[in-house]
Order: sequence, then C-alpha cells, then structure tokens
Amino acid sequence: MKIVIAPDSFKGSLSAKEVGLAIEKGIHRATNESVTIVIPMADGGEGTVECLVDATNGQFIEAVVKDPLGRDRKSGFGILGDGTTCVIEMAMSSGLYLIEETERNPLHTTTYGFGQLIRAGLDQGCRHFILGLGGSATNDGGAGMLQALGAKLLDKEGHPIGFGGGALDKLAEIRLDGLDPRIAESRFIIACDVDNPFVGPSGASAVFGPQKGATPEMVRQLDLNLRHFADLIAQTRGIAVHDLPGTGAAGGLSGGLLAFMDAQLDSGLSIVAKVTELEAAVKDADLVITGEGQVDFQTARGKTPCGVAQIAQKHEVPVVVLAGSIGHGIESLYEHGVSAVLSIVNRPMPLHEAMGRTAELLEQAAEQIMRIYAIRGGLL
Repeated sequence: MKIVIAPDSFKGSLSAKEVGLAIEKGIHRATNESVTIVIPMADGGEGTVECLVDATNGQFIEAVVKDPLGRDRKSGFGILGDGTTCVIEMAMSSGLYLIEETERNPLHTTTYGFGQLIRAGLDQGCRHFILGLGGSATNDGGAGMLQALGAKLLDKEGHPIGFGGGALDKLAEIRLDGLDPRIAESRFIIACDVDNPFVGPSGASAVFGPQKGATPEMVRQLDLNLRHFADLIAQTRGIAVHDLPGTGAAGGLSGGLLAFMDAQLDSGLSIVAKVTELEAAVKDADLVITGEGQVDFQTARGKTPCGVAQIAQKHEVPVVVLAGSIGHGIESLYEHGVSAVLSIVNRPMPLHEAMGRTAELLEQAAEQIMRIYAIRGGLL
C-alpha cells in the first residue's frame, strides 16, 4: 500500500515536515506493509520557504532587513536547488507577527524590508522569484518595496514620501529611473489565493485593514490613498490595478508587483505542488493523508488540504484530512475529493495542551486510520 503524506504546518505547533513525519510514524506503528512518501506542503503563506527549500535541497540565506515599522531585524529567504530561484515569504520581513498588537497601524507599516529581501536575492544571482504574500502587516500597495529597490516616490516639493499607507496621499510623482535594472531581467511569480481588488468595498483596506489595526476611519483613509496611488500607477505604467482581481493581496502589494515588476499571479498551493512534484507521487497512491491546524468552510477556498484533495481526485485516490480543530462548513470539502475529516484531539483538553501534544496526537490518529484500512485490506 502506497501512502502519500502531504500536510501543511500546524501553525504554532509543528512545521509541515514535522507533521508529515509524525503521521508517517503513526502509520508504521499500525503496519509495516505500507510505503510512505512525505511531501510537506504550503499554500504560499507561512512555511512556503522551508517547504520548497527542503523539497529541492536548497539553502536558506539570512539577511538583516527593515521590519514593518522600519526597525532592523534578522530575516531571510530561500534559494532552491537550481541555484537561481529565490523564494520569499513577505511575512518574514513585513509580517503581522513581527509587531506587537499595540503597534499595529497600517498607516505606518511598510513593505520596505520585503524589497530588501528581493534585492538580496538579486545579489545572490537569482532571476526567478516565488513570492508568498500571506500574513502582511502592511497596506502601502508595495510602495515601501519600490523605495527599497531604488524607485523614487516624491511629493509635490520633490521630496521622498514617508513609509506606510498613510503617506500615499502626499505622493505626486513616481520616478523609476533608479529602479534596480536587474528587475527587468527577472521573472516574478506571486503565490496568492485571494481575489480581492486593489481598492473598494472588497479591496485591500476594507477587507484586510481591520486585522492589521485599522479603525473604520483609517480604512477609509487607506482606501482613498491606495486609489490615489493606483491613479498614479496608471499614469506612470499604463496599468489600471484598481479593480484587478488579486491585486489587493498583502495590503495591495500584489498590485504593486503586477504593475512595476510584470509579476504573474498563481495559486500558492499550485506552485508548491509543481515544485514538489506532488501529482506524480499521488497518481498511483492508494491513500493520501493531508491536514492543517484548523479545517472549516474556508479550507475549500484554496487552502492546502483542499488543493491536495483536488489533485488526488483526478486520480480517484481517497484523501483523509487530519485537523487540530474542525469548524463549520466542512461539507463542501467532500465535493473536492476529501473522503473524511478527522480531528486529532481525542478527548477534551485545553488548547495549550493540544498544541503541546500535536506530534503525539497526529501519530495516534494516523495509527487508527491505518488500522481501519488494514482491517479492510487484510494487512493486519
């Protein structure tokens, strides 16, 4: 029996690789008659760098960059095994988790550090970039990134504007003559699974601003500022990002990347699946086990378990999803190739205990799954 184990991370507990190894251990407790293949997965958010570096025998490069509030901090990026592909999680430079809750203010947070990581990748000789945009603390449309890469964002007096989405209303001119020339030689792929536009009721500010600390008044100001930025982008680049699907990701960073770096949007899960050659492993498997910390109605909207199940569904391979917790609306997953969703929590316990015992609980759940399959197939 061939089993492919392709989970996402259980955030706050285990990386995707650690989750996969725990599941594998549980399987082999039940039977020695199974061949297991662990393929850690990610959907473009947290864990994408680690996943792709591990899958390709690449390397992680450390760098010191600006955090969302302009403070120097240690960060880094991955270079895949081909030596020319750079993978960056913007959250590692401009992420919400890098600042305290009391510091959250998208009027001031910047993507400057993200631009520094791109420049560092260029310095390493990379000309192909995979950019994960999940977990942003910013709402500046990628303005800080452009500043870090040499573009001039100037006010009416010809002075550089400050950092953050709150400074964009002062922007009068975008000058690209200083933009790093190596960008024109490079290809940028955005790992993005949201379809929100740059501005408007479904745009970056309205939908994502509040979780980054924006009050209703700040949301209105940020949306107006991004609209002003989009107008100048259209004048400078001839590209109207205002209503383009996906441009609202990461506080409009996606729109900045599309407009100034000729980037292309792709599903985060799709990118990871291609690099890890997931489908080749799944097509002749007997069972696929995937999972993530929280499974609910949102899982069907491009998250890892659903994406893995859709690949398996093409080859009529059953899929079991293991979850730390199960919310409402999981029924929609059954239309996308999921056979069953199981919680690994086997008795009432506080969250901190469950998170501390995640590996043990995964092993136990995987063992029980295999015992059921073994009974059916006569493996025990």
